[in-house]
Amino acid sequence: MDLLKQIIERAKTNKQRIVLPEGTEERTIKAADQLLGDGIADITLIGEPSKIKELVSKFELKNINKADILDPENYPQKQTYTNLLFELRKSKGMTIEQAAKLATDPLYIGCLMIKNGDADGEIAGAKNTTGDVLRPALQIIKTAPGISVVSGAFLMFTKTKEYGKDGLLLFADCAVTPDPTASQLAEIAVATGHTARALVGEEPRIAMLSFSTKGSAKHPMADKVIEATRLAKDIDPTLAIDGELQADAALVTSVASSKAPGSTVAGKANVLVFPNLEVGNIAYKLVQRLGGAEAVGPILQGMAAPVNDLSRGCSVSDIYNMVAIAANQAIAAKKQ
Repeated sequence: MDLLKQIIERAKTNKQRIVLPEGTEERTIKAADQLLGDGIADITLIGEPSKIKELVSKFELKNINKADILDPENYPQKQTYTNLLFELRKSKGMTIEQAAKLATDPLYIGCLMIKNGDADGEIAGAKNTTGDVLRPALQIIKTAPGISVVSGAFLMFTKTKEYGKDGLLLFADCAVTPDPTASQLAEIAVATGHTARALVGEEPRIAMLSFSTKGSAKHPMADKVIEATRLAKDIDPTLAIDGELQADAALVTSVASSKAPGSTVAGKANVLVFPNLEVGNIAYKLVQRLGGAEAVGPILQGMAAPVNDLSRGCSVSDIYNMVAIAANQAIAAKKQ
C-alpha cells in the first residue's frame, strides 16, 4: 500500500481543489476535516451551512474552517452556473427555468464548478447512486477527447508480489459499462493505461483478457477482444497492449513463453482489461474476497475531468483516498 502514500504525497505537493457535493453527509465531512488537516487538497463542501456547522460541533471537527462552504440555495455564482448549464443543454430542450432549478442541486453544482474552472475534481456517491452522480457529469463535463465511454478501474493490492508491481494490478472495467463493443473496449484499455500512468508511476503493460490466447479458441467473443486490441493500439501507439490473452498467459512468465512467445505484455502484465463488466466485476470481487486483496476504487475513467463515484457503504478512509486519487488524476490531466 506504499503507492497510496505516494499518491497522497503527490497530492500534497500540487494541491488541487476537490468539490464534495455531499457536504452534510457524516463520513464526507469527517474525511474533509482530515484532508484539510493533512493538507491533501483544497476542499469545497456543498451543503446548508447551518447543517455543516451542526456536524462540525457534533464531531468536534477542527479543520473545516479551512474549507469553502457553498450553500446550494444561495451562492454568488448561481446565475453564472444557471446560464452555463442552459447553454450546454438548450439543444437538448432544457429551459432556463429548468437550468435554474438544477443549479441548486449539489451534484450539478459540483460539475458546473469543474466546467467553469472553479474546481479540479469531484467525489460523490456516499449517499447518491452511481446514476445520480454520473448523469450531471456526462451532461456537463462530458467524456475526454477521443473517448466515448466511461469505465471504472480498481487498484488491486494483491498478496502475490510476483505479479504486477509488487502485487499491484489495475482491473477494468469493473463498474460501469455492461457489454462494451470492440471500440468501447479499446477506449477502456487506453483510459486504464492512462490511469496507470497517472497513479502508479510506471509504464502500463495492458493485457486484453479472453478465454482464448492468440487464436487458441475461435468465437465471436474472442474476435471482439482481438479487434479491440487492434483499435486500442491505433488510439494510443505509445501504450504496450496485447491480446487476446488468457489470464495465466497475461501474468505467468512460463505460461506466456509457450502460449504467447514474443509478446511484450504476456507474462508481465500490470493492467488487466476484462471483456465485459460481468467478468470484471466478478473477478475483482473474487480476488478481493478469496485472495485477500485490497481493492481501491472504482476510479472513474474517460471523463474530461476527475469525477469519482463512491460506494454508499464507503468508509471515511475510502473518501480520503479517493480525494487524493482525484487530485492525482487532475494533476496528470493538466500535463497532457
